[in-house]
Amino acid sequence: MRVAVAGAGVGGLGLAQGLRRAGIKVRVFERSAGRPQGYRLHFDARAGQALEKCLPPALFELVLATAGQPGRAFSVLSRRLRPRHRVESDPAAFSTSVDRGILREILSRGLDGAISYDSEVTGFDADADGVTVRLAGGGRFRADVLVGADGVHSAVRRSLLPSAPVEDTGSRVIYGKTLLDDPVRAHLPPALRDGFVAIVGGHVGLATGLVEFRHPPAEFGLRPAADYLMWGLSARRDRFPPLDDLTPAGLHAVALRTIRFWHRDVRALLAAAAADETFLVRVRSSVRVPAWPPSRVTLLGDAIHAMSPAGGSGANIALMDAANLTAALAGAGSEVVTAIEAYERSMRDYGFAAVEASRRP
Repeated sequence: MRVAVAGAGVGGLGLAQGLRRAGIKVRVFERSAGRPQGYRLHFDARAGQALEKCLPPALFELVLATAGQPGRAFSVLSRRLRPRHRVESDPAAFSTSVDRGILREILSRGLDGAISYDSEVTGFDADADGVTVRLAGGGRFRADVLVGADGVHSAVRRSLLPSAPVEDTGSRVIYGKTLLDDPVRAHLPPALRDGFVAIVGGHVGLATGLVEFRHPPAEFGLRPAADYLMWGLSARRDRFPPLDDLTPAGLHAVALRTIRFWHRDVRALLAAAAADETFLVRVRSSVRVPAWPPSRVTLLGDAIHAMSPAGGSGANIALMDAANLTAALAGAGSEVVTAIEAYERSMRDYGFAAVEASRRP
């Protein structure tokens, strides 16, 4: 069996590692040139179990070694940093943070020659024996199975399920990254040191999460990375000025203006951010779709069940998809379509349940 994967995000790379481990040939096509995409990801037991199934033991241990220090609590504060709510973490539960760029670097290890960057999947032609993958620029690739792991704007989903709706929720998030040097640490409120924090300020919210590496990634030959605070300022789009055409520095300036009356320590943390790394996310969410006829083309992650980042489930569910699809294909034998049908039946249930949970206040 030979599997083509559209997209080298967390889910696509997790799948590629799982397939390689199962002895299945895989080729990953990624439209970007391998740039880091985003900052901090929250991992719970779903991601931990999926990665342990997909990765060689050495790579799984590397993920754990470069993960963030576990948080001790989840807190909700007012914009003046007055406590509103706090939930202590279960020390026995698997819960951590990872840096998305470092994780993708780890997930790419051992896939030499199997990842084609600057190669965008634009569509496919399927038949009873396999799939011809169409690439930007006119290239073609023949595979037994095509997996769309190409995100919320998935070209594979548009071809496979052209009527599958993805809604703009109307929410916008300005994301930023503040390195944890000594002056910044001096402005860290105690709650932010303890774990993930939501700061509520009227119609605007600020989510913050630390990434403090258990071991510096450079110790393992990965790119150097320093500890940092990830923050995301969110509101309905009509609560912000027009954002679509702003530069990173312009987005950073909007974030600072939005919180200009908040506690001085919060203002200091955002002011110290790397302005050129600020970016905008337009929050989109998939709508549950009824079962579709199974074929040699399938989907995982945001390509089929995109969800709000509010629940912290997106990466966890994408990795669950990767582990479950790996198991299905590894045991498929000659019944490839039957195996994909079983994977899709389960994935629709837990995937869209996570989407619906992410919409709840």
